[in-house]
Amino acid sequence: MIGEYTVIDGSKAFAVPTVYGQYLYIENQNDPILNWSSFDFDGSLWFQAQIKFDTIQQNIKTGDKITDTLIDILHIADKLNPSILSGTNGISAETKLTFSRNWGLGSSSTLINNIAQWFEIDAYELLKQSFGGSGYDIACAQHNTPIIYQIKEGNPEVRTVKFNPDFLDKLYFVYLNKKQNTRSSVAAYRENAKDIPLLNEKVNSIIERAASTNSFEVFCRLLDEHSAILSQPLQMQTIKLELFPDFNGTLKSLGAWGGDFILAAAEENPLDYFIAKGFETVIPYNQMILSHTV
Repeated sequence: MIGEYTVIDGSKAFAVPTVYGQYLYIENQNDPILNWSSFDFDGSLWFQAQIKFDTIQQNIKTGDKITDTLIDILHIADKLNPSILSGTNGISAETKLTFSRNWGLGSSSTLINNIAQWFEIDAYELLKQSFGGSGYDIACAQHNTPIIYQIKEGNPEVRTVKFNPDFLDKLYFVYLNKKQNTRSSVAAYRENAKDIPLLNEKVNSIIERAASTNSFEVFCRLLDEHSAILSQPLQMQTIKLELFPDFNGTLKSLGAWGGDFILAAAEENPLDYFIAKGFETVIPYNQMILSHTV
């Protein structure tokens, strides 16, 4: 929710867990092959592949981008624990999302985490050797409570926090109708960010105050402050200035700026406002976030 870019340079990051996720079902089979099927939230099959074990073990490319990405991940997982594939004749694997894969809620990170559990290996290490990144999304996938995450001396540290302010009914998540490329957004940030220690200090202060305040006014001011600070190294306007300058409330980009979801904080329900602007996916906080965590 806060610290989505600076976390890669050592700042804290504040996150709350969603009710949405991804499941991975594994069954042994007699056919000496990996039968992989991936289903979207509506039950539709969006990816399917049959992969020989030696293709995974030798990291042989097929020419299909999605298949080759899966092979890369499984190849690394197999190197970290070869006993999983060698211990069976064949495997049937199914992934099922409980959210649209276009939403950008962590389909890649939840997959990494699920494969790591399957192979009984460290999810952070699997991420490091495959996609790379801060591990922030892995921490989110592994916790059912709000967290403050930080990398210290190369190691991930997770602190669970209570986040139950009186203003949760004034928070909404709005989908911007497009999925944003996280890697290119991070690259832009890395290229333009200056004085990282000072930037991290500011973000850390914002996070600690935002995670503990019970004042809606203060919370909104902190979100605005964070957006203003990040707009400079990203060389992008804040989402409010870019798309919703007439919105009566506070808006903050979540994840990679320019797509995915934004957080809207408003005294009045903003559903009609966003629908009129062409954005029909508006989810109240208590419908997006795990209820037992707030």
